[in-house]
Amino acid sequence: MRRYSEIHKIKYAIIIIIIIVIVGIIGYMSIENCSFIDALYMTVITVSTVGFKEVHDLSGPGKIFTIFLIISSLGTFAYAVSIITTKFVEGQFSFYIKGYINKSAIKNMKNHVIICGYGRNGKQTVKELIALKLHFLIIEKDHELIINNSDKNLNFIEGDATDDEVLKKAGIKNAKALISTLPDDADNLFVVLTAHSLNKDLTIISRAKNDSSDKKLRIAGADNIVMPEKIGGAHMAKLVARPDIVEFLEHLSVHSDAPTNLEEIVCSNLPRNLINHSISEIGIRAKSGANIVGFKTPKEEFILNPSPETIIMPDSKLFVLGTPEQIKSMKNILNS
Repeated sequence: MRRYSEIHKIKYAIIIIIIIVIVGIIGYMSIENCSFIDALYMTVITVSTVGFKEVHDLSGPGKIFTIFLIISSLGTFAYAVSIITTKFVEGQFSFYIKGYINKSAIKNMKNHVIICGYGRNGKQTVKELIALKLHFLIIEKDHELIINNSDKNLNFIEGDATDDEVLKKAGIKNAKALISTLPDDADNLFVVLTAHSLNKDLTIISRAKNDSSDKKLRIAGADNIVMPEKIGGAHMAKLVARPDIVEFLEHLSVHSDAPTNLEEIVCSNLPRNLINHSISEIGIRAKSGANIVGFKTPKEEFILNPSPETIIMPDSKLFVLGTPEQIKSMKNILNS
């Protein structure tokens, strides 16, 4: 609401200045028979009260018009200029210009991720998506928070994520996923419900604080529920019981710059000559050094450490572990 009010103040200020200039130009051109440039010059020096010399001596009607122009524009013109100047000084105006430029980029987004909320969980989500080089935008209703992060080259939409129109503005119909990180479970539930109704094919991930919210969020349409407090507690307990295992797992990452990558391969995207063949026949380990550590069947059943005789099927997935070089080599082999 605050941003909406400030934008309208700037618009009104610009409109006031334009009206005053147009009235001045028309007046001097009709009364003093000035050219357009002379009329514009006379208008500017009059309303700004700088006191420069007129283009020529004014007639009686011209002097009366000038008096009228000064009286009518003295307060309004100064007010309009002060508003625009203030926004420039505060850095607000550049923010609005940047926001206007980003609108076209947001409209053209496809297969992007929508993040609802830019709190602690939202910021961590953004950090991970940047590392994964995925396109995303953020819905946040805190105006000051957006202003303070305007220098980070992030795409923000200011508004309430529970509002249908805000989600539509975020391009939810063209998005591939939505992540709701709002602190309140009721808000997350409403976002999930609204998002699912607007895009049935959307992958929806939601944060939750209470165990009781899990079932409700899944009924509303959430594909995955994340409970940060629960995950954090379990992680700390494992650091006591199995510290080396936890440290080892922390070396595994889906980031391309990590020492060891865990990569997901959709078998439907593989060349046809590899489909309906066994893992041993493809020979990923022998040719690239990467290891197939997991397999997801078309029935969405997970098999850890699948046997070499496991058949690659069209709607299945492979989970491959290796260094960035091994993963790159594996992809080249599969695509060759």
